[in-house]
Amino acid sequence: MKKHFLEHGLSEFVVGLLFGFGLILSGMTDPGKVIGFLDLFGTWDPSLAFVMGGAIAVGFFAFRVAGQRTQNFLGGAMRLPTSRDIDQRLVVGSLLFGAGWGLAGFCPGPALVSLGAGQDKAVVFVIAMVLGMLAFEWLEGRKTKAVAPAV
Repeated sequence: MKKHFLEHGLSEFVVGLLFGFGLILSGMTDPGKVIGFLDLFGTWDPSLAFVMGGAIAVGFFAFRVAGQRTQNFLGGAMRLPTSRDIDQRLVVGSLLFGAGWGLAGFCPGPALVSLGAGQDKAVVFVIAMVLGMLAFEWLEGRKTKAVAPAV
């Protein structure tokens, strides 16, 4: 068990640290830069388009390689999403995500990095994000209970 944690916990920590540094270097933790990117008809800052393009390129090839594997690099089972459906939940969730990103200038990853850096705005965003996640879980639980057959 201890060896498993050291292998996986350490690799997850290193990957998370690398991701956090990438977010800082790319400017994704600066809400002003994000808002500038989203301001298409004002003082548009296209620099984050290059960050997104790079992420899409890396993700494209990574998912191609991962799709051909049955195990991840640490020997665990490969678990990739299989659904390709575009349904109401996906569209509404995407709209909510985009609205939150546009209003606050944060999305979850950069918000957590900014929280760790002590940004006041990130504290408010992360609290709102956690409350939203809890509300979702509560609503899903109520929906599941309503659909479950009586015993």
